[in-house]
Amino acid sequence: MSAKIKMTTPLVEMDGDEMTRIIWKFIKDILLEPYIDLKTDYYDLGLEYREKTKDQVTVDSANATKKYGVAVKCATITANAERVKEYSLTQMWKSPNGTIRAILDGTVFRAPITVSRITPFIPAWKKPITIARHAYGDVYKNVEYRVPGKGKAELVFTSDKGEVTRQTIHEFDGPGVIQGMHNIDNSIKSFARSCFNYALDVNQDIWFATKDTISKQYDHTFKDIFQEIYDAEYKEKFDAAKLEYFYTLIDDAVARVVRSEGGFIWACKNYDGDVMSDMVATTFGSLAMMTSVLVSPEGYYEYEAAHGTVQRHYYKHLKGEETSTNSMATIFAWSGALRKRGELDGLPDLTAFADKLEKASIQTIEDGIMTKDLAMLCSDKDLITVNTEGFLREINKRLSRMM
Repeated sequence: MSAKIKMTTPLVEMDGDEMTRIIWKFIKDILLEPYIDLKTDYYDLGLEYREKTKDQVTVDSANATKKYGVAVKCATITANAERVKEYSLTQMWKSPNGTIRAILDGTVFRAPITVSRITPFIPAWKKPITIARHAYGDVYKNVEYRVPGKGKAELVFTSDKGEVTRQTIHEFDGPGVIQGMHNIDNSIKSFARSCFNYALDVNQDIWFATKDTISKQYDHTFKDIFQEIYDAEYKEKFDAAKLEYFYTLIDDAVARVVRSEGGFIWACKNYDGDVMSDMVATTFGSLAMMTSVLVSPEGYYEYEAAHGTVQRHYYKHLKGEETSTNSMATIFAWSGALRKRGELDGLPDLTAFADKLEKASIQTIEDGIMTKDLAMLCSDKDLITVNTEGFLREINKRLSRMM
């Protein structure tokens, strides 16, 4: 084999948890390091090390992304009450994705990885649908309070001049819960510009949806900022490209999307984008068949798998049982990051490798060799189901021929 492909600038590598952590190492050992002189700035975002560093490692990894410009992230555990007990945590650490997105700002673009052997569950969908998800604020930066009993909850804002504004949220006559969320105009503006720029780059229409009829301040601010920026900065560009931007209510958007043929960008607020990207991914195949990249307004890129840590398979793996875990989303996180690193550093060999890695991965599935989750979606009879490591080795057979 020829000399390994050289890198000049490291990728920020964010390792993760459970089965995806196992897959992470497999991918590096089988598909990357035999071909690339891999340079990474490594951060362990596994839950144990996040606990050990009091989550400082997550902040450090995000700041490293600002330094180097491109990161690739493994799936990580978002702690809940069960995880606090399982891992003996000192506190319920926040989602690493939420922390990183708050530091980098920007927009998450998620699109399905399509293969001809898998037919979307919605027959009308002929083209991929890209979800553009705002990556700051809302429920992911919320403040919550468990109301113990009778009392009044208020929304209080104190200006920097000391002026106080109060609004009653609810007068409780018994226990309940309160949640406070926020967003900022500058982040919403970055979200809008990222969406419009991306639409022009990929030459696709863009839809934006919130619930401004109910949320007459919060959601309506999103709607207004999008429209102002579109009218002032993008309308002429969209007209010249014969592209469309339109706003609609989120419930109306769902009905339109289901009846559409796809092939557009659907921009959503943070939580809506989280939910709808899972729906789109599952309809096209599975969550393991979804690309995901955070693009910040400053030009930082963080590529990740859009799914979780595959806990059930991890417990099987720990028992020594065979697993058949789909690694496509994690492979495409690596290929996306390597391609962007190659583009930014002027390394055509690295960019070409990323293209070949994706082509080899898709070709493996087209050849009828796949993990169990995909085999269950196929009606074809000529399928060969392989285990987690076996799938990666099948990809490598095709990749090595391309190299």
